[in-house]
Amino acid sequence: MIRTIQTQTFLTSLAAYGASEVAAKASRLLVVVAVARTLDVAVIGVAAAALAAGDILKALTENGIGQRIIAARTDTLEAVCITARRLFWMWCAGLFVAQLALAGALYGIGADPLLAALIALMGLEYLFMPAGLVQVALAMRAGQLKQTAALGGAQVVGANLISIVLLVLWPSAIALVIPRVLSAPIWLIAVRRLHPWTPGATAGAPLAPFLRYGWAVLGVEVVKVLRLQADKLIVGVTLGAEALGLYFMAFNAGLSLSNAFANAFSTVLFPQLARATDKAQSARSGLVLGLCCITPLVLMQAALVPVYVPMLLGDGWAGIEVYVQILCLLAIPTTLWAAAASWLRHHDRPHVEFAITSGLAAAVVLNALMLGPIGLTALVVGYATLSALLMTATALWVLRRILLPTTNKWVTP
Repeated sequence: MIRTIQTQTFLTSLAAYGASEVAAKASRLLVVVAVARTLDVAVIGVAAAALAAGDILKALTENGIGQRIIAARTDTLEAVCITARRLFWMWCAGLFVAQLALAGALYGIGADPLLAALIALMGLEYLFMPAGLVQVALAMRAGQLKQTAALGGAQVVGANLISIVLLVLWPSAIALVIPRVLSAPIWLIAVRRLHPWTPGATAGAPLAPFLRYGWAVLGVEVVKVLRLQADKLIVGVTLGAEALGLYFMAFNAGLSLSNAFANAFSTVLFPQLARATDKAQSARSGLVLGLCCITPLVLMQAALVPVYVPMLLGDGWAGIEVYVQILCLLAIPTTLWAAAASWLRHHDRPHVEFAITSGLAAAVVLNALMLGPIGLTALVVGYATLSALLMTATALWVLRRILLPTTNKWVTP
């Protein structure tokens, strides 16, 4: 009975986050359509470079602090929250300064002034984040996953819809950035109302556990973004802005479902592992449910690519359909690896995840350097093949013990 309830809770939460991610990606797809029909390829390349640089820095906000709150013991929760709040403020302030410095440095070396301005503008988002991050973690700890999913999805969808309106009224790269800043204060008000919390008089928790856990999680998230963005920067340098625009559009159309489901799956699986008494069984059931959900969706998406890509993007983007089909199939190994990564983080072994993710990122960058000059087809095929093989092999290695029905014991890889 308990297992049935846990399964139902997992499916409900996964459905909520899945719907949130799908809504966000669907609205982003509409942005892609608007971009394809209003901006030329060179402008898209500048916007893609700015968004890639901003996303690399934003990955630094995923530093494991929120997960320490989710996994904290009840008797230490208030102290953990107080220390987490201080760390959030210091960290986000530092990221704001770093992003401004990056924009200034790019402008100083003669980069496109628009690129520098876009990067600086995106930094304003960090001024709103720290006042609501503790509340988000507490809400997830309390099982309010449906609510946090709705708020996160609403923020992204709202920002994307504003982008579409701005692209129609004012076709420019800046229309892709301004909505991200405008939606931040709305998100902040919503999450503080969802789970109110104010720091008490309790002394903060020690910093050492945050640092031990956080450095590896931070490294994982940075390397993950580098894996997803560095190849785009290499394409821009080796093949030019036009090729980067094509590559950017293909990745957005092909990896949207993969990244959306993997993000939803990881977000839901970690709190479930924290609450479960039988960790191995919880991970096994979560993985099976996740794969059963994503596989038919991926196959359907791949089959429909020749229909929806020309219909949505127009005739000017003919020829990228095969790239989209190849990339969307990555959703299956990505889900498998997401389960392995959640298992490692729950058992305080993010350093193992960091090592594996670094190897995957190095392989992707090497693939871009070697196959990029040959052409986009070779680059996309190499990216998909390497990513699928490495994620599947490493995930099976990490999960080899819990996938065996004869043992539920964790054994360090």
